[in-house]
Amino acid sequence: MDYNWKVMYKLSDFQAAAEMIRGRTNFRPKIGLVLGSGLSSLADTIPNPDIIDYADIPNWPRSTVEGHSGRLVVGELEGQSVLIMQGRVHTYEGYSAHDVTFPIRVMKLLGIETVILTNAAGGLNPAFHVGDLMLITDHINWVGMAGLNPLKGENDANFGVRFPDMTFAYDRDLQKLARKVAREEGVDLREGVYTWLSGPNFETPAEIRMLYRLGSDAVGMSTVPSVVVARHAGMRVLGISTITNVAPHHPSPDHETTHDEVIETGKIVVPKLITLLRGILRQF
Repeated sequence: MDYNWKVMYKLSDFQAAAEMIRGRTNFRPKIGLVLGSGLSSLADTIPNPDIIDYADIPNWPRSTVEGHSGRLVVGELEGQSVLIMQGRVHTYEGYSAHDVTFPIRVMKLLGIETVILTNAAGGLNPAFHVGDLMLITDHINWVGMAGLNPLKGENDANFGVRFPDMTFAYDRDLQKLARKVAREEGVDLREGVYTWLSGPNFETPAEIRMLYRLGSDAVGMSTVPSVVVARHAGMRVLGISTITNVAPHHPSPDHETTHDEVIETGKIVVPKLITLLRGILRQF
């Protein structure tokens, strides 16, 4: 795929997708969830949902990565009407940052006010362990600072201002709620800064040491562009990483990180994530 920054979506493109989704469900969700690699099973707990394949939605990007189901699940969970994305697309698949964040702007047009984003991440903080959950308190938009920013190009005032503030990208009240639920449910919830890298290769030991020294606790290949666009559109954001592998600062000679490892660990951590998310929705 060859994407030109001058070729951007029009408001009508987002509206076409939103109208199609409205026509396929009677639910009118106010909360959107994006589930990362190996984390899709939460959507399977929704009773009698409306399911929409990404391929059926106008202009909607389709995932090519294992562990991303590629469909919307709309229904009611813990008393809340929700729209859940089972899988996302990434810039390493050849998509632009505008493509990656297309679903977030459609959510805005659907009336969604809060977005909960999850991902599979590599732990950089030596105190972290495989299977931990990390509440994202801030991020480093490494790729965006290098120029691949989803807000690059002409600004659409229908969604937000030209220069949006990112001081509190992750909603502080939602963070308090997540901490409260974690305590009540007995879920060990780490906290930290998430860094977005483009991938698809995993990081070298030198890159891992550099990112940790710069203040990053976890690293991944998603989430941040969606956060930027959601905040641009005035939506509240909660971010949670599942630590599916620990990136060693000084690896042993036989160490190797694989996507299979990420998927398998995702399955193990899913019960804790589901407990936390259901508790958050229940007390929303």
